[in-house]
Amino acid sequence: MDKIIKGIYTKEFREEAVKLITEGGIGIKEASNRLSLPPSTLSYWVKAYKGGRIKEVGKTDRPLSEMEIELARVKKELAEAKMERDFLKKAAAYFAKESQ
Repeated sequence: MDKIIKGIYTKEFREEAVKLITEGGIGIKEASNRLSLPPSTLSYWVKAYKGGRIKEVGKTDRPLSEMEIELARVKKELAEAKMERDFLKKAAAYFAKESQ
C-alpha cells in the first residue's frame, strides 16, 4: 500500500482528539478509527498532553493543501476498498468450493 502523506492538524483538533481519549474513555485504537488517524499519532499526542507539551506539537509543520488532503483521503478509501474486495473474492471462492 502507498504511504499516506503526513497530516497537519490544528491545535484545537489535537486537543479535542486527546480529550476524546482521556476524558471520553475511548481507547486509542477506537479513537484512531473514528478520526481516521494513525494510532501512533494519537499515542504521541496523549504522551505530549500528559507531559504538558501538547501546545508545542506541530509548530514547525507546514499546512497541507486541499489537494493533498483529498489525495490522502482517496488513497485511504481505495486501500480499504481493495481489502474488502480481496476478502469478498476469498469468501466467494470458499463458498463456491463448499457448494460443489
